[in-house]
Amino acid sequence: MEQELNTTQSKSEQQNEILVAALKLFAEKGYFNTSLTDIAEAAGIKTVSAIYQHFGSKQSIANKLYENILDSLNVSIDDIRRRTQKSSEQLRGVVDLFFKLTDDAPYIMKFLLVMPIHEFLPDQKPILQTSAFTKILKIIQSGIRNSEIRNIDPALANTYFFGIINNTLMMVLADELDKNAEAYRSQTWLAAWNMIAKKSSVF
Repeated sequence: MEQELNTTQSKSEQQNEILVAALKLFAEKGYFNTSLTDIAEAAGIKTVSAIYQHFGSKQSIANKLYENILDSLNVSIDDIRRRTQKSSEQLRGVVDLFFKLTDDAPYIMKFLLVMPIHEFLPDQKPILQTSAFTKILKIIQSGIRNSEIRNIDPALANTYFFGIINNTLMMVLADELDKNAEAYRSQTWLAAWNMIAKKSSVF
């Protein structure tokens, strides 16, 4: 029994090493420029055939990464929605999360923001249709109902708001800005929030 448990743990650890190596390579080189041989070498696995014991193909590795990242994001957004009530506070929590991930886990944010996921995972839902991002849209819809956010199409409000957030983060990820994401978090939040916040003097 103990040996079986150790084998299971070892298999799980090796799967995780493969996923971590693949994520880094996909973010740095691109999905199509990364081979299974590259992933095996980066994961410290001797042969490509060993990868097939865990994943059937490079695409299945990418699928698993996509699902794991979005599952984790979904849990985090649920936690943000439980901890705060106002839409502005919830959106601020999401922004804080994205900026922290950009500094602490840049490969994850590159996977989400930069990589053309639809090109190599055509059967997956587009990112804006996934559970995590539909919950963000619900935050905006709630903000409109509660008069925190201007009464415009929620999809437009989402685009206006996250256009500023995402463009800033992509500039950080591309080293087009001198500092880390945290240095720009407050001013980016203000710019994005002012795009959608209800202002009776203007709208």
